[in-house]
Amino acid sequence: MSGSERKTEPIAIRRIAYFNGNVQGIGFRYTACQIAKDHAVVGYVKNLLDGRVEIIAEGLPPDVDRFVANVEQIMKSYIEFTTSTDSTATAEYASFGIEY
Repeated sequence: MSGSERKTEPIAIRRIAYFNGNVQGIGFRYTACQIAKDHAVVGYVKNLLDGRVEIIAEGLPPDVDRFVANVEQIMKSYIEFTTSTDSTATAEYASFGIEY
């Protein structure tokens, strides 16, 4: 590497995903937590009053992508559609869990 080249570290992202459909009362949060154990993500899953499920996941982009895609694949029979937004990770979470 020359003096002008710098190695850049990967930047963690935060994805807020909303799952719409028949997603409450079917073990969605528990399943999301189990899936998170196999991915390098932190954050939470939470039922919302409007019937959606919210996931906030932070990690490197490929890890977050795989995690959300895995949740969508496993829970696809309950999900009508998903919306999400990405931003810079806040590093406020130490693990992935359920919020109430």
